[in-house]
Amino acid sequence: MKNILEVLFVASILLSCNAQPSKINAVSFVASGNEAVKEHVDAVVNINANYATVMPFGFIRSLETTKIIHNTDRQWFGESKDGIIQYAKMLQQQNVGVMVKPQIWISRGEFTGHLKMNTEEEWQRLEESYTSFILTYAAAAQEINAAIFCIGTELEQFIVNRPQYWMQLILEIKYIYKGKLTYAANWDEYKRVPFWDALDYIGVDAYFPISDSQTPTLQEAIDGWQPWKKELQGVSEKFSRPILFTEYGYRSVDYSGKEPWKSDHKMPGVNMEAQANLTEGLFSAIYPEEWFAGGFIWKWFIDHKNSGGLENPMYTPQNKPAEELIKKHFGATK
Repeated sequence: MKNILEVLFVASILLSCNAQPSKINAVSFVASGNEAVKEHVDAVVNINANYATVMPFGFIRSLETTKIIHNTDRQWFGESKDGIIQYAKMLQQQNVGVMVKPQIWISRGEFTGHLKMNTEEEWQRLEESYTSFILTYAAAAQEINAAIFCIGTELEQFIVNRPQYWMQLILEIKYIYKGKLTYAANWDEYKRVPFWDALDYIGVDAYFPISDSQTPTLQEAIDGWQPWKKELQGVSEKFSRPILFTEYGYRSVDYSGKEPWKSDHKMPGVNMEAQANLTEGLFSAIYPEEWFAGGFIWKWFIDHKNSGGLENPMYTPQNKPAEELIKKHFGATK
């Protein structure tokens, strides 16, 4: 009997050593005007998510403006420093890991990737303001012992034109924050980011075009990932860093795999099957890869019972067929 127990013990050690590390099965926990309560986090835990991102916001008046307004009383609670700390602590109480992902909103919804200054003086003012913004939340991330900190989101022109600034900024962030770092590059930007080897994850907002069909089948979704899958693997191998989908998801509308980045409220045709098939296609094509660390579903509202639903055409999977699919998949890849 003793020998059998010893064999079982050794076998269990070997299995644990050979086991694949769990994926980051995560949601983007959208800011609200209210504090998070246990009920809000219960809904995240119920779909077997083991991570969530909290997203403080800074605001810019236009593409030509150099000042980032942030952490003010005029913002929603969940967009502020106090708010993301409160959200994070509630998530961590239920063993949900946290990524802090500061984002910028430009008036009228201008794309942040186009943020570009015209003069050296303007660039320096923007850099000073961005440093204040990002270090505020790097300090908050350290305070709550966040597992991951994202140093920026979809800022292509800022990065392309000011690479030395970003390298220096990463050093300043590392002085304050001691966890893992990433940057959330847009799907058509990530190959050109110059500082991946200074971070821990290659972050991608994964809105790759997958299918032109009105309702893509599961096989069409899987097939549509194949060229992007090869490209992602190549970038991962080049920098010896895993890929992390800092955002991914599909709207529940017709043709949602054609231009997944489009959030136009005028898009017609609520289509739950399209959202479910595209989501399952991503899980099937990308999740098994060793170079893939996991990802954060866009997006998850904290008031779960009043979010999403069968008439909702937007990204959230809440109270839609895709939610049960996600729950099953997350449960299998803990």
